[in-house]
Formats: sequence, C-alpha cells, structure tokens
Amino acid sequence: MKSLRAQWASFDRPSQLLMVNQFAINLGFYMLMPYLADHLAHGLGLAAWTVGLVLGVRNLSQQGMFLIGGTLADRYGYKPMILTGCTLRTVAFGLLAVADTLPALIAASALTGLAGALFNPAVRAYLAADAGEERRVEAFAAFNVFYQAGILIGPLAGLALLTWDFGAVCTVSAMIFGVLASLQTRALPARPPADRSAEPAWRAVAADWRTIAANRPFLLFTAAMTGSYVLGFQVYLALPLQARGLFGERTGLVTGAVFAVSALAALSGQLKLTAWAKRTLSGPQAIAYGLVVMGAAFLPLAPGPPSGVAGLTASVLALMLCAALLAWGGALLYPFEMDTLVRLSGDRLIATYYGAYSTASGIAIALGNLAVGALFDTGVRWLPWAALATTGLACAGLVARLHRAGYLAQRPVPVPG
Repeated sequence: MKSLRAQWASFDRPSQLLMVNQFAINLGFYMLMPYLADHLAHGLGLAAWTVGLVLGVRNLSQQGMFLIGGTLADRYGYKPMILTGCTLRTVAFGLLAVADTLPALIAASALTGLAGALFNPAVRAYLAADAGEERRVEAFAAFNVFYQAGILIGPLAGLALLTWDFGAVCTVSAMIFGVLASLQTRALPARPPADRSAEPAWRAVAADWRTIAANRPFLLFTAAMTGSYVLGFQVYLALPLQARGLFGERTGLVTGAVFAVSALAALSGQLKLTAWAKRTLSGPQAIAYGLVVMGAAFLPLAPGPPSGVAGLTASVLALMLCAALLAWGGALLYPFEMDTLVRLSGDRLIATYYGAYSTASGIAIALGNLAVGALFDTGVRWLPWAALATTGLACAGLVARLHRAGYLAQRPVPVPG
C-alpha cells in the first residue's frame, strides 16, 4: 500500500485525479451492474429474452461507440468527453432506479453504454499525454491498481445496499457519477485538442479514420491482442460455467471467490510485475510473456474434475489458480500494451486509436464467447481449456513475431491525403 501511495504521489495532479476517477467509475459501475440482471428478471419479472435485450443494448452501445467516443475526444478535448460521460451515467443510473417499462430500461441501458464509450478513451488518452513517454508504463500500472480496486469493492458495496433495495443501489451509483462530474469540472485541467483541423468535421473525421485504417502496425498489433480480451473475459463466462458444472445451482460463493481472487491478484501483483518487467524485458516481450501466462492459466482446468471431496477441492483450487494467473498475466502486459498503442499512433489521435482498439476488442469478445460456448456444448471437458490455452500461446507468438519484424517500434504514421 505504501508503494502505491508513493507511486500515485509521484505523478502530476491530473494523472492523480484520473486514477482516483477510474476507481470511482468502477466503484459506481460494479456496485450496480452485477445485480441488474437479477433485478430485471426477479424484481421486475421480465422474460429472459427481455433481460438479454436490455443487457445487450448496454454492451452494444458501449463497444460499438468506442471509436466515436475516441474521435470526439481528439476533436473536442478529453475533459469534455469525461464530463459528458460521467453526466450521462448519472442520468442513466438515476433512470434505472425508477424505470419499470421496457422503453425506459432500454434508454437507460443505452445511455449507460454510451457514457462508457465517451469517457473511457478520453481518460486513457489524457493519462498517456499527462504522464509523458518516460512515465506512461508506470502511470498505466498505477491506473490499473485503482481500476481493479473499484472492481473489487464495487460489488461488495452494492450487496450491502441491496439490503434496502435495488433503487438504493442505483441512487448511490448515480450520486457517485454526479459527484465525479462536479469535482472534475473544477479540478481537472482542460487539454485543448493538439491538432484540431479547421476543415469540416466530417471531412476531418474521415481523414482520421483513414489514417488508422492505413496504419498497418497498429492493425496487426490489434489483431494479435484481441485474444487477450477473449481470455480475460472468461472470468465472466468459462469459469462460472465450470463452477456451475461442479456445484449446480450453488455456485454463488465459488463465483464470488473467483472474482475476489482475480481482483486481489491484480492489486497485489501489478506494481511489482511492472517494475520487474521494466528492469528485465522490453515492452513487446512483457506483452508476450503476459499472454503466455494468460494462456497457461487454463491448463490446470484441462484434466477435468476427479471424483470425491478431494477432487472437488482440487477443482476449486484449479479455478482459483486460473483466476489468479489470468489476473497476473493481464497485469504484466497491460501497461506495456497501453504504451505500445500510443507509440503506434505516433502520438496523434491517441483517443481515436484507443477507441478503435476497444471496438475491435469488443467484437473479438463477442465472437470468442460464441466459440467458447460452442466448445462447452460439445461435452468434451478438456476442449475449451485447450483452445483457450492455445489462443494465449498463439497471440504471444504473433506479438513476438511483430516485434522481431520491427512493427512495434515507434515510427512516423502515414497520413492519407
């Protein structure tokens, strides 16, 4: 904890604010979202397909709009998008507190996703710009600690508030985002766009997107890294499915423990892993090693659960080990991944690049989850875990190959005419 405080204090005030901001964002979000499906299904009595529709709208509005959010941040400034996103979350979560009709729920869900699409690229681009090239890796390492702390504490706070009702959870979440918007209006310095074009907006945006589409190193790196997001998401899909296979309907405690282990592993390991990697590895090597660890995380689950109490205990321990290794692998690669994106952007259109990268990652998660679900449906126990492990190793090999070929070195980015 002392090392985190010292690391945080070593940055300028904007970076400090952005880290605390991300903790509060995740606190408010994860206080509410894990319990939304249950509220829709049991609190409001909606049909399962309707619950899926509401949740799907949130995911689509966020993942599908990341590129737009990043583009707006580069064109109009990071601070306005951060403030707009926090304000929209305030409205959306306030609406969720009272909404009981499908149109209102869909509107609230869409606003929730749009808010994330606006502030996520802006926050990361602002942090990268404020930290500078020399300290970007350390800044994103500390940022991820605050990020994971919000994920850890948020569901616990939400569970406590549920002793009143779901409306109390929504109200407190909305208040958190409202306070964030108010504080950052006064405390977060504005960063005017670095190279805002005087030509019409649609023409400037089209030129920006052509620049990204012509950036071959960025496109190749994005393709190589999509697997890491598929692997990381399995804390929400494959591991709960495995827990259900072991315990049937009584999976709550094990699933909660998986999330806790994942967050605690990231919190405890992030700064140490980053410091070690900076001393001993290049950025691309750290990313490749992280992908190897993430892929290897699924190997303890491949043999399948043995019979008896001892077998059940071993299976639970394998789940926890998988969650911890996924978190440590992700913690190892994350700061270097974010730094690489900035370098591949040529320090231009950073938010737009982050937005495009996040959109591609969201598409990969959706397709990857379909594939993982299909592998579970085959009934071959080892097949999903083997496929996931292979994905990690394949992505690590692709990143290493891009590094050897010189694609991940900073170079001028071509700007299409």
